[in-house]
Amino acid sequence: NEAQDGFDCQEWIGAQPWCDGGIGMFGASYDGFTQSLTAPLRSRYLKAPVPTVSQQDNYGHWYIGGALQLHVPTTAALLWAWAVGRDIDMSTSNKLTWRLPLISAVDDVFESPFIHEVMRRNTFDDFWKSYSMRYKYGEVATPALFVSGWYDNLLHENFKLYKGWTTQGRTSESRSLTKLLVGPWSHGNIGSSEPFGDIAFGDEAEMDFAEEQLRWYDRRLKNIDNGMDDEAPIHVFVMGENIWRFADSWPLPDTQYTSYYLHSDGDANSMHGGGALSTDGPGDEPADRYSYDPRDPVPTLGGQIMAIQMTVSGPWDRQPVERRDDVLVYSTDPLERDVEVTGPISLTLHASSSARDTDFTGTLVDVYPDGKAIIICEGLLRARFRESIENPSLMDPGKVYELRVDMWETSNLFKAGHRIRLEVSSSNFPRFDRNLNTGNQPGMDAEMKVAEQTIYHDAQRPSYLTLPVVPR
Repeated sequence: NEAQDGFDCQEWIGAQPWCDGGIGMFGASYDGFTQSLTAPLRSRYLKAPVPTVSQQDNYGHWYIGGALQLHVPTTAALLWAWAVGRDIDMSTSNKLTWRLPLISAVDDVFESPFIHEVMRRNTFDDFWKSYSMRYKYGEVATPALFVSGWYDNLLHENFKLYKGWTTQGRTSESRSLTKLLVGPWSHGNIGSSEPFGDIAFGDEAEMDFAEEQLRWYDRRLKNIDNGMDDEAPIHVFVMGENIWRFADSWPLPDTQYTSYYLHSDGDANSMHGGGALSTDGPGDEPADRYSYDPRDPVPTLGGQIMAIQMTVSGPWDRQPVERRDDVLVYSTDPLERDVEVTGPISLTLHASSSARDTDFTGTLVDVYPDGKAIIICEGLLRARFRESIENPSLMDPGKVYELRVDMWETSNLFKAGHRIRLEVSSSNFPRFDRNLNTGNQPGMDAEMKVAEQTIYHDAQRPSYLTLPVVPR
């Protein structure tokens, strides 16, 4: 009922004698989502929402590529239990993620009918559609300021919101005056320059976010000509170079989408293997193979994750993960010149599996001259959702499929002397729930199987990383 409740609240406030007829909103995460949901109802008083680290809909919050973001229900259960006064040990979050079946994993902490329903409904069905924004942008009349971070677990949702608002909005104001601000932040440290991984982004990363919101309110609510409407709508931080950039559109108008092809002699397993990444197409190359055992999943290390232990998110060094044989590693030669990557990232794999359903992951990494392998962004695809999030279909074991892994958006300067690296595997736990490789309904049982995975990269079945390169 968030949309109607919010609208009713706006209408009541707007009618009070102490209100001048203009309402601004603020708040992060769930409080950002509740702002967006009210907009299609078009209270005449709503003029300045600032949805921060929020989502287009809850399906895009709880599920990514068809896989459950497992840290979301575990974090929610612990916070809800704490909110009602229970004596909760927040360090138990990771223990909960190992419990099977998943549908009852958090029951000892906080038994939630909503969490049970979420785990039963892994497709985008009417449960999720009933309070989604994706079909309602045409009813939005007010501009909004959307805010996120490159390491926010809702980053991708913010880009969806911005696109929907600016391409489908009901009014010219909603389409032309809406803005998007993205910094080198995670879900819980918007505006901060404090290090939260293995590298720092410098003083330029710091922003007085309260002041930025006040600029927005001054323009929208007080009609003060402070120059905000004259600024380009996209305001992003270029990591690596550690500078801010304004842009008129997203992706940037001069983006050159460049394919970086996977290569090896069938020996790309771990950072010590022979995996290579280059703009040259593949020839007659043997495939790479690895075993994915859900009893020993690849651990989450950095990236876009929301958890009580927020220190797990961000630009962490992936070398401990890259030593595993169930992680394929492909790297370019040291770069001869700077390469700026700003925009949406995707991975196309030609792959087969012994399982009827399994997962494939992709991770983009910036390798420093000293060997640090800093995660930039990542993605995961649950194979049964390769064609549709509404109508999943299982795989035929051994059949080769072309799969697209959405690795979200980023902006990073890979400096000369650095290397661009891609990791390919089949798990990212506990950010995502483990695919048990059985083809059974996820979340409902504890049966597990080992999946034998094959990644092809030959002339007939190329696998490649698509990077949005910005000319310099």
